[in-house]
Amino acid sequence: MKYLYLVWSNLKRKKMRTMLTLLSIMVAFMLFGYLGAIRQAFNQGIDVAGLDRLIVRHKVSLIQLLPASYESQMEQIEGVDDAVHQTWFGGVYQKPGNFFAQMPVNPEEFLEMYPEYLLSEEVLADWLDTRTGAIAGRKTADRFGWKVGDRVPINATIWPRKGGERTWEFDLVGIYEGAEKGTDTTQFFFRYDYFDEARQGGQGQVGWYTVRISDPERAAEIAEAIDARFANSSSETKAEPEGAFLQGFANQVGDIGFIMMSIIAAVFFTILLVAGNTMAYAVRERTNELAVLKAIGFTDRGVMGLVLGESLVMTGLGGAVGLALAWLLVSLGDPSNGSLPVFYIPGRDFVIGTMLIAAVALVAGILPALQAQRLRIADALRR
Repeated sequence: MKYLYLVWSNLKRKKMRTMLTLLSIMVAFMLFGYLGAIRQAFNQGIDVAGLDRLIVRHKVSLIQLLPASYESQMEQIEGVDDAVHQTWFGGVYQKPGNFFAQMPVNPEEFLEMYPEYLLSEEVLADWLDTRTGAIAGRKTADRFGWKVGDRVPINATIWPRKGGERTWEFDLVGIYEGAEKGTDTTQFFFRYDYFDEARQGGQGQVGWYTVRISDPERAAEIAEAIDARFANSSSETKAEPEGAFLQGFANQVGDIGFIMMSIIAAVFFTILLVAGNTMAYAVRERTNELAVLKAIGFTDRGVMGLVLGESLVMTGLGGAVGLALAWLLVSLGDPSNGSLPVFYIPGRDFVIGTMLIAAVALVAGILPALQAQRLRIADALRR
């Protein structure tokens, strides 16, 4: 307890310096938490990708279409249990900024392939009975205030209707939930048969396929078999694990993980310099005082612990407040106004943050603490 009192008294001695150091540490850990949430948003699909699912797209580019007839052919390949298709619709709601993923699918097959999208049997039946029916994820429905029964107009940017009309209207028959916290509930799905019949061109073609395989250990082998099946055709394919596909998709906007880590590393390097300099300066200022403490009975280890304690208290307080502020900011909503699939700080980041607090405290305080430990009483008192 006496050590804690001394630590706190020393930190209060130079209030302005202590406050500025605390502020810098707080900002660093706030950025750590907030950038961690952004990184999680971009990597979430990769983290929850099915190990038993492959993505099959056109060999040339994702924007090149594939024949819808490939589905039945893929299902005949050994090791393939099921195949479903999706197509990027690319529309906007009311104004260009209101963007979210929309895709035409075959309802029953799609929900069997993606059990993480939770929809009741009653809602599925309504969807199958409503040709213009659509379902929206909970996050997107909340974002725009939609409720079941609403008529949702989507302005197409890629697929106009026959006659050139670009406004598609869908009847919202249900809102799907996510099976887990990280499940993407920002998407909007409608029926492929309605889409294929009403679009101006491209009938009988789809964007890509999701294929469920019987043995994830054979993923590479089955992917090669799928590509071999359509080799030398007018629409050759590239099959790959779902995680690899999503990683490549995310990399189109840059290596988010590397960018975030670079920013965090630069910030923490700066904080180490600031905190280390603060502790070193504090020790130099109190040379006589530390010598007196040794003279009245404090051991070398005790003086060393006192300096390390100051570093730990200052870093711990700043880090804890910074992580708490990051959690508060993230809980207020993502910066894209609901476009990110998920936005939360994963639990592992709080664990890593706690470890970083201890590491920063130790690295910033160890040299000043060793300096205080080696201090000779006679030499210090003569200064």
